[in-house]
Amino acid sequence: MSDNKDFIAGLDSNARKSPRRVVFVTRRTSAQVKVTDEEQVQTYPEVLFRAAVAIEVMAIVLVFAALLFNAPLEGIADPSHTPNPAKAPWYFLGLQEMLHYFPPVVAGVLAPTLVVIALVVIPYFNINVEAEGLFLKNGKRRMRIFYATALALSLFLLLFRVYVALVPTLIVAGFMFRAARSAEGTSSAFGRYLASKPLSYWIMTWFLFELVVLTAVGTFFRGPGWSWVWPWRS
Repeated sequence: MSDNKDFIAGLDSNARKSPRRVVFVTRRTSAQVKVTDEEQVQTYPEVLFRAAVAIEVMAIVLVFAALLFNAPLEGIADPSHTPNPAKAPWYFLGLQEMLHYFPPVVAGVLAPTLVVIALVVIPYFNINVEAEGLFLKNGKRRMRIFYATALALSLFLLLFRVYVALVPTLIVAGFMFRAARSAEGTSSAFGRYLASKPLSYWIMTWFLFELVVLTAVGTFFRGPGWSWVWPWRS
């Protein structure tokens, strides 16, 4: 390496003629980096303290509920007498409700596996950092995709006669249609609120809606032989 420290710097806007740019930083200077201050939220002790308070309050509420109300336990299990219907715990009743319509492989293996894979893959696909509205950009193209997806899902549920899952799907699709129309311009505050929601909001809303409906149906509307019963009739 040459000991000559006399460097000649030139300026040229022709990228083809001078495709390389070299920057020399001496010991007495440093490269200038322009940054902007971002809002920061301290996790300790503010957030950690709030989480600890919430956990303590929840623990106290659960203890008082356990002291005031008895757990709805049934009698001792009898292997010679199986209850009808034999219901799973409440957090599995949505899955048990799906078993009423789909084959066990589909409802017990394929569907949960696809949900887990989707939850893993979706954050890495078309990341929307700013969480902008779904139909605010490329509205017509996204509307066509939305119509095709909603129609295919509705026909699939109709084919297997899964009406308890079809109704929440149509309700969410109706709100998404309202959001798409509001994205073109509306004076309604509720319409602007729907139009501002990203794709992740609609997917999670549909998923939670389906989970609540399937769990409620399996808990209150299923009787002997998993037949439909009204909860106010014995």
